[in-house]
Amino acid sequence: MLLLEPQHWTDYELIDSGNYEKLERFGKHILARPEPQAVWQKTLSEQEWETMADAIFRREKGKSSQDGNERGEWIQKKGMPDQWFINYDYKEMHLKFRLGLTSFKHVGIFPEQAENWNFIYDTVKSFDINEPKVLNLFAYTGGASIAAKSAGADVTHVDSVKQVITWSRENMEASNLDNIRWIVEDALKFCRREVKRGKKYNGIILDPPAYGRGPDGERWILEENIAELMSICQELLESENSFLILNLYSMGFSSVIAENLIKNYFPAIKSYQYGELLIPEKSGKRLPLSIYARFKNLKG
Repeated sequence: MLLLEPQHWTDYELIDSGNYEKLERFGKHILARPEPQAVWQKTLSEQEWETMADAIFRREKGKSSQDGNERGEWIQKKGMPDQWFINYDYKEMHLKFRLGLTSFKHVGIFPEQAENWNFIYDTVKSFDINEPKVLNLFAYTGGASIAAKSAGADVTHVDSVKQVITWSRENMEASNLDNIRWIVEDALKFCRREVKRGKKYNGIILDPPAYGRGPDGERWILEENIAELMSICQELLESENSFLILNLYSMGFSSVIAENLIKNYFPAIKSYQYGELLIPEKSGKRLPLSIYARFKNLKG
């Protein structure tokens, strides 16, 4: 079991967390927004938070989306833009992300995933084939997609929300990349069809929400659907020159669940990693934000 913390961020830092909130710097701008896992007390005072924050997310009582995200609005100080860009660099990978203040507290990036972007980049580079095929499911704004693309992969990016696909394309273009295949569809439906077509991928990235809806109203519930999706991914993944990453955000899920899914559906894999993705803050506390399991299987 490994606890992973991003090591290469310069445009992001977690300044403080507590009382179900977090204070973060994205580039030049500092944001305060809800964080349900920050159950401890803040290190800094409320006044310090108010002074430092360029934008603060205020919840609307009783307002939430079907996937549990809180609705609300951002209170912005003068000079705080609605959109801006930040960079992430690792080795020869140079990614650029367009951020934005959404009504569901998100800004378009999950910084803890940087450790997985590094893993994707290094793994794709290690393959001895040209343009390995990578499938990114529930792909959101495409951090993993552009990491794979920057390493030379042929990337298929699947998300059920058209506006998010547009956002991902902006990130690809800002990172001076091109030719990602965009699919607006329910992830499970797409994967079932790919199996029927006999398709294979060298890399699969799964980032499923606890709850979600496909573009045609398809219902996704993590506990009910993850087993079928993992079984299908077993059929889609190449037996060598391959990798898989599973991220799970559902509150109450243990990283052992992610480990067991790997052991159950990929029994031939003897070497894998699992654990939590954390963000450290200045006070020394660490904020857990995701559980993961991942493996790579090189030729021979």
